[in-house]
Amino acid sequence: QVQLVESGGGLVQAGGSLRLSCTASGRTSSPGTMAWFRQAPGKEREFVAAISGTVGNLHYADSVKGRFTISRDNAKNTVYLFLNTLKPEDTAVYYCAAGRLFASQRAYRTSANYNTWGQGTQVTVSS
Repeated sequence: QVQLVESGGGLVQAGGSLRLSCTASGRTSSPGTMAWFRQAPGKEREFVAAISGTVGNLHYADSVKGRFTISRDNAKNTVYLFLNTLKPEDTAVYYCAAGRLFASQRAYRTSANYNTWGQGTQVTVSS
């Protein structure tokens, strides 16, 4: 069974940057998909970014495209999310998730398709 542990959240001013990390342990499998979702208070969990397959195909939500970057280090079983030009509306708990390869963009963005989740890390952006 795979376990995911996130780190790197915190409090930052608008316009600032953070790096989130998600390290997988246990019976990891590849190529698969690793993704980041976020959930703000009173809102549904929403897709942020994903990296999938052997070549590392990238998928981004429109709201973060051009500001956030997802990458991975296979040797460390770690996926990163670089958050740049942060806005107050980016404030949320960010969750790492693991899943299989999907056949559509819509599938990558659907949280129910991911079977393993981390505990989440809080990101707070002050104005």
